[in-house]
Amino acid sequence: MKREDKAVVINELAQKLKESSHFYLTDISDLNAEATSFLRRKCFEKEIELVVVKNTLLRKAMEQSETDYSEMFKVLKGATSIMFTDAANVPGKLIQELRKKSDKPIVKAAYVEESVYIGDNMLMALANIKSKNELIADVIGLLQSPAKNVVSALQSGGQTLTGVLKTLSEK
Repeated sequence: MKREDKAVVINELAQKLKESSHFYLTDISDLNAEATSFLRRKCFEKEIELVVVKNTLLRKAMEQSETDYSEMFKVLKGATSIMFTDAANVPGKLIQELRKKSDKPIVKAAYVEESVYIGDNMLMALANIKSKNELIADVIGLLQSPAKNVVSALQSGGQTLTGVLKTLSEK
């Protein structure tokens, strides 16, 4: 690869890193063609962009970035692929699903909302992170709960009051 081509790839990677608030560094090196194709298809369905990169080019792109990715430099060994996503937990859930059949992909590191997760042992934590939409749903549910309790109490109170009046009128 020529120096000019490398510069273009580095700039593109740096731009993607800047635009993305969530990405996973994974190892998919031992997957056969069928498994790799299946992984790419699943990534496409879940709106994850899967890119295989050279470690040196990725490191240079990370160094160019305004964000400090220095903690992730130590995992840039062997084959590396990047999963760019808008939802922090989607790649984690996908990897968990795929790990039921195979021991790959392996999570090398992840960058989620300005936090760095290093190592495959963090997969469970990454998969359990709530997405923005899940958090909004939780907040709405919490806000609706007191209102539902008040409405329920008023409805049951009205029935109780009716029962008491009926009993008194019968006496």
